[in-house]
Amino acid sequence: MRIAMIGTGYVGLVSGVCFSDFGHDVVCVDKSERKIEMLQAGEVPIYEPGLDTLMAKNVAAGRLTFTTDLAAAVDGADAVFIAVGTPTRRGDGHADLTYVMAAAEEIAQAITDYTVVVTKSTVPVGTNRKVHAVVSAANPKAEFDVASNPEFLREGAAIDDFMRPDRVVVGVENERATEVMAEIYRPLYLRDFPILTTDLESAEMIKYAANAFLATKITFINEIAGLCERAGGDVKEVARGIGLDGRIGNKFLHAGPGYGGSCFPKDTAALARIGQDHAHPMQITETVIRVNDEVKKRMIEKIRDVCDDSFNGKTVAVLGVTFKPNTDDMRDAPSLTIVPALIGGGARVRVVDPQGRAEGEALLPGVDWLDDPYAAAADADAVVLLTEWNEFRALNLSELAKTMKSARMVDLRNIYSSALVLGSGFETYVGVGSGDLEHN
Repeated sequence: MRIAMIGTGYVGLVSGVCFSDFGHDVVCVDKSERKIEMLQAGEVPIYEPGLDTLMAKNVAAGRLTFTTDLAAAVDGADAVFIAVGTPTRRGDGHADLTYVMAAAEEIAQAITDYTVVVTKSTVPVGTNRKVHAVVSAANPKAEFDVASNPEFLREGAAIDDFMRPDRVVVGVENERATEVMAEIYRPLYLRDFPILTTDLESAEMIKYAANAFLATKITFINEIAGLCERAGGDVKEVARGIGLDGRIGNKFLHAGPGYGGSCFPKDTAALARIGQDHAHPMQITETVIRVNDEVKKRMIEKIRDVCDDSFNGKTVAVLGVTFKPNTDDMRDAPSLTIVPALIGGGARVRVVDPQGRAEGEALLPGVDWLDDPYAAAADADAVVLLTEWNEFRALNLSELAKTMKSARMVDLRNIYSSALVLGSGFETYVGVGSGDLEHN
């Protein structure tokens, strides 16, 4: 199959590379000349484990190319995927469809034969029908169908998610489009991965419903963590106990500083807005958004307590600022709420993150960036574990404690146990959801 992928952001680039690894001929298109030049030179503009190797393999095989020429890429393509950004529109929570509709109009002008126009971007219910209308208006003679094919890629594990998905969701309106999409995903059909074929609106809704549900699980366990801190109990044991129930499951039940990233904040806001637009308020989702913001603020108070109720004049080492490990993505990361509060309170903040500096330097002005956690902790008043990178899971805690002015740890990911930390020379340890501060 010949595929054009419009947009080389996270979703577009990962999808394009993986489709080429299926054996399809893929052309990835972007308006940014700089980004295309990087890709043509073999440089990957995002951090995703294994993506550079897989990209190089398929470029060498001649199945994967990059261009700024959308018309040339679309000409003769069996399917054209729209994988452009749909950021939250400022002021109203709506997903901004400007880039989607602009891409649809450009695609329409370039279609020469029957083509399936596939929306890979996360879009509100009804968008694919609008895409159909835009393409029809821009090129009344175009022979095409639209399809909805939402992505479910976890940053840091995106290639595995694409190659071994829990499911593939395809929204189509007729058999001809169904056959094209089936051929594109044939390698997964042959390996018996679930392919759910449905109508356009259901496919669009599945994406939002899935992300809102996962955000709700995270927020629920964070609320339980707060209650454990007041009433007693260890949220790790509570999560284990409820996660063993097959109806609940153990995933997304790790208490922490709240969810962030490219999907959950944007998609919960969009779903809440869709509900308002249709006079059916999504009350659970709206509450999840509010509570998640409160969770981040609660983390600030935890750190303030450890710093003797004031950040002024304190030095704090922050380990990890990306929204999760194995990515360089800083979008809506808890660090963007927590770190500015430390600096605003008068603290000197030192940050260590294996991949966060490229984006973080602009987003977190006023911090000192270091490569070594031990150097960051030297003479510090507290160390805060904010993102659970593997590099931070096996620190020499005794050495860390010796370097600090006050050996105090705030573990916002519950990586360590209080017994281990306090037994290694720390004077104070506080986690999430396990009662009050613990001191030696």
